[in-house]
Amino acid sequence: MVLKRQLVILGSTGSIGTQALDVAEKMEMPVLGLAARGNVGLLEEQIRKYRPRYAALYDEKAAADLKIRVGDCFVQVLSGMDGLRALAALPEADLVLNSVVGMVGLQPTMAAIAAGHDIALANKETLVAGGKLVMEAAARQGVRILPVDSEHSAVFQCLQATLEGPWAPPSMLPQEGRTVNRLILTASGGPFFGKTAQQLEAVTVEEALKHPNWDMGAKITIDSATMMNKGLEIIEARWLFQLPPDRIDVVVHRESVVHSLVEFTDYSVLAQMGVPDMRIPIQYAMTWPDRIPSPVKRLDLDQWGKLTFCQPDAQAFPAMDICRTALQRGGLYTAAVNAANEEANLLFRQGKISFTGISRLTAKMLEQRLPAGDSIEDILETDRICRELTREMALH
Repeated sequence: MVLKRQLVILGSTGSIGTQALDVAEKMEMPVLGLAARGNVGLLEEQIRKYRPRYAALYDEKAAADLKIRVGDCFVQVLSGMDGLRALAALPEADLVLNSVVGMVGLQPTMAAIAAGHDIALANKETLVAGGKLVMEAAARQGVRILPVDSEHSAVFQCLQATLEGPWAPPSMLPQEGRTVNRLILTASGGPFFGKTAQQLEAVTVEEALKHPNWDMGAKITIDSATMMNKGLEIIEARWLFQLPPDRIDVVVHRESVVHSLVEFTDYSVLAQMGVPDMRIPIQYAMTWPDRIPSPVKRLDLDQWGKLTFCQPDAQAFPAMDICRTALQRGGLYTAAVNAANEEANLLFRQGKISFTGISRLTAKMLEQRLPAGDSIEDILETDRICRELTREMALH
C-alpha cells in the first residue's frame, strides 16, 4: 500500500506540474501546497480543484491578484522567493516536487533539504549550477533526491534492480563495491535531427518548438532542440549518481522508448523502457520505493517495429561538449554555462538571436575567468553576472 504523502508541487502550472497533479489525483495523494511563477488563472483553478492549504506565486503582483481571486478559499497565499522557500520547507510536507524552470529552483531546493524533506527533482538547474552544494547538504540531512527527468529516473530504476537490502537513491550508497561501469543517457535528437550546422542557422522558433515525442514547456523544448538539455543532464547525472563525466555517455534514440541504460563491469546492460509519457517517472518519484498501476498506455513493442540508436552530431549540436567542458573545469563554470543558456534560450524565443546563437553565446562563458567559490551566494552572483554578459554580447 502506498503511503498518502503530503505533497508540495513547485511549478504546478507547468508541464511537469500539471502532469504531477494528474498523477496525484489518480492516487488520491493529498496536495498540501502549490506554487507557480505567475500564471494566476491556472493556479486559481488548481487551488479550487485540489484545495491546498498553501499557495505561492513568484511574481508578487500576480500573488496579490491571486489573494483576491481565492479569498473565498481556505488557502494561505505567499509570494516571491520567500514564498517558494516557505512552501518547500512546510513542516507538514512529506515530499516536495520541484518542477520550476531555471535557476529560481535552487533556493527552494535548499530550503526543502534544510527542512529534511525528500525531493522529487525535475528542476535541472538545481544540480547543474549547485550540484556539489546540493548533494552534500542532502547527505548531511539524510534527504533523498528522487529524479523525475525520464533519463535519470530510468538510470535510477535500473540501479534499483541491482541493489540488495534496503533501497536508497544511488547517490546515498557507499561507493565501494559498486559495479556500474557507465551510464548511457538517451536523447530523442529533437526536431532537427540530421540537419547540418549550416541548415540550423535559419530555423525558426516555431520549428524549434515542435518536439517529435515529448510535450514540454517552451524553454525545455528549445533546450532539447539544441541538445543543451542533454548536456545539462550529463552534469545532473554526474551529481545524482556520483560518477565522473567520462563514464556518462549519450546516444540518440529517436523513438524515446528506451529512456536510458546502465552498463555494469561485466558489460551487461540494463535498460528502462516505456511509452514516452512523463507520468511514469513522475509517479515513480512520488511512490518510490513502491510501484502502482499507472494511467499511461502500456508499451507494445510490436507496434514500434524497430528501435534505432546512433551517435549525436557534436559539430551541429555543440551544447553537450560545452557542458562537458564546464563540468571538467568545475567550480562556477557549470553555473555560468547554465545562466548563459537560460538567457540565450529566451533571446532566441524573443527573436533577438539565431538558433545557433544559443550555443555560441553559451560557449563564451568558457572563455571567462571565474572566481573560486561554491556557496549559494557565489552561484547566484555568477548567475546574475553571466546573464548580463550574455545579453550584452547578444547586442554585438
